[in-house]
Amino acid sequence: MLEVKGINCFYGDVQVLRDMSLTARQGEILCLLGRNGAGKTTTLKAIMGIVSARSGSITLNGESLNSLAGHEVPKRGIGYVPQGRRLFAEMTVAENIDVGLLTRNKGEETREKVLTLFPRLRDRYRQRAETLSGGEQQMLAMARALAIEPNVLLLDEPTEGLQPSMISLIRDVVVSLKEQAVATVLVEQRIDAVLSIADRVVFIENGERRDEALAADLKNNLDLIHKYVGVS
Repeated sequence: MLEVKGINCFYGDVQVLRDMSLTARQGEILCLLGRNGAGKTTTLKAIMGIVSARSGSITLNGESLNSLAGHEVPKRGIGYVPQGRRLFAEMTVAENIDVGLLTRNKGEETREKVLTLFPRLRDRYRQRAETLSGGEQQMLAMARALAIEPNVLLLDEPTEGLQPSMISLIRDVVVSLKEQAVATVLVEQRIDAVLSIADRVVFIENGERRDEALAADLKNNLDLIHKYVGVS
């Protein structure tokens, strides 16, 4: 279980997270919702050690992550697909996946698992990442993260700019991770996608956790979504 308790994060002198807390449990999809600039992406970056928490705690199954360097966090079993993918553009599909595999010393069995999830990557295996379509690049970013066989997967706007068929594939993969007891923390602006797959939703505003609801309850009562996201 991933637990974030009362973290405070800053960019220089500007505070961007204020006593942020959340819990992501095994086999659960937790969605973070809020307007642009609310602090959703910073929350994920804090978990990954990219942004330091000046106070509060971040633990995975009881082990503190606060003092770890950013490159050590994936070794504990947290996969991260950032907004914008951030692939190694000049490396091939195979080499990008290898980066994930090497993180936790995974082998051919894991490689086959991720290629089975994203069969198009098998067809593009020797192509450089920069030559892939946007949807294929998103597949590769997810495949690289899944190659560490994560206990927790952080996804930042994974369907942004993708066509419906790609969105459907990404959604199906995320749902399939529940059966493997992976905890998924999802930042997503597509309300329809969130409510169709999430278990719980945490609402963030001005760097603070404001509310929480079961996704099933939000389907029939959109008041919180109107309040914190501002969409109908």
